[in-house]
Amino acid sequence: MEIRSTIAGSLPKPHWLAEPEKLWPAWRLDGPALADAKRDATRIALFEQDRAGITCVTDGEQSRRHFVHGFLAHVEGVDFTKMVRRGIRADRYEAEVPTITGPVRRVGPVHLDEATFARRNTKRRLKITLPGPMTIADTVYDAHYGDRRALAMAFAALLREEIAALESVGVYTVQLDEPALNSYLDDAEAWGMQAIDAAVRDAMCRTAVHVCYGYGVAANIEWKRSLGASWDQYERLLPLLSKTSIDEISIELAGSRVPPGVLAEVKGKDIALGVIDVATDRVETPEDVVATINIGRDYLPDERIIASTNCGMAPMRRDIAYAKLQALGAGVALANA
Repeated sequence: MEIRSTIAGSLPKPHWLAEPEKLWPAWRLDGPALADAKRDATRIALFEQDRAGITCVTDGEQSRRHFVHGFLAHVEGVDFTKMVRRGIRADRYEAEVPTITGPVRRVGPVHLDEATFARRNTKRRLKITLPGPMTIADTVYDAHYGDRRALAMAFAALLREEIAALESVGVYTVQLDEPALNSYLDDAEAWGMQAIDAAVRDAMCRTAVHVCYGYGVAANIEWKRSLGASWDQYERLLPLLSKTSIDEISIELAGSRVPPGVLAEVKGKDIALGVIDVATDRVETPEDVVATINIGRDYLPDERIIASTNCGMAPMRRDIAYAKLQALGAGVALANA
């Protein structure tokens, strides 16, 4: 079986849709014009992935300001009029986050319309990303539950409802984005895996969890520099994730200090291997991509490898992101040849 390809999720938004190269960009439009622009941007995201030969494509998260807040904006009990500045990801950086003011409840499908539109506009397998329960709990200000585990489990129940809706329109993979796992290893072991299993329980579609070291922004780059010569978070997390009911684990490898031997710790899951570094503007060559894939091949058979990006590319320049897509597709074709 050949090596497959995907991306972690997001792509840069066009300048006519939102502020460029920002994690929480302001929309340029509103009302029906904004809705039309989001759909046009989704068409472009799908086209660029198709042009690059990506096996399992995403909508590029073109309809969301942020990968977490895009989901929360449609959840009752989350108040965006009460924004609080707080440290997130173990105080790696600060962010303005909404307040949990009461029991959270999904009042209807959140990303169903986006997924339906994307499904109609590509013939390839479609992946839709959702924020994971621990990462959601880390990206809000909780004034109601008073307990991170209880908050995460409440959101896990909403995520399970959303996954059921996405399955109904032919989404092939639903991915939970869980960068917070790398910041809270003890919590990840104590209740993080339980929350993930609750979110994907009995899902009919393929399920994945993405755990990386963050977008290529200054705070994350500085944090990586502080981690030393060998990043050992995956050594603890991957065996735990192997015991969950998910199908696929998405991790960072290209340009990182992740010791590749941790791949041997993954049992019974496919690995979406980060072969594109999103923390640099340097565009990889296809040979670079093959070299990183070959590191994975020392531990995994081809049928368990999915070549991917280390993380989302939302804050990156569009021309660089699209060039990296082309490198990804060409590298996978070369590896399979």
